[in-house]
Amino acid sequence: MSSSDTAGETEFPASMGKVSRRELASHGYTRFDQLTTVTAKELLKIHGVGPKAIRILEEELAERGLGFAG
Repeated sequence: MSSSDTAGETEFPASMGKVSRRELASHGYTRFDQLTTVTAKELLKIHGVGPKAIRILEEELAERGLGFAG
């Protein structure tokens, strides 16, 4: 499996960027419901996950009636 395949196997939108999606997947985050167990601050510690990715994830979570932990 190539790194681009890993990014494609997540629920996260392409607008986040391939690197953010790939790095989240490499840390075990591939679905929105998994993000409810982690804080945005914790995700920002992952190399390649920045404020833009967090903003997009927050918006997507909110649309699903979900949110980050804490």
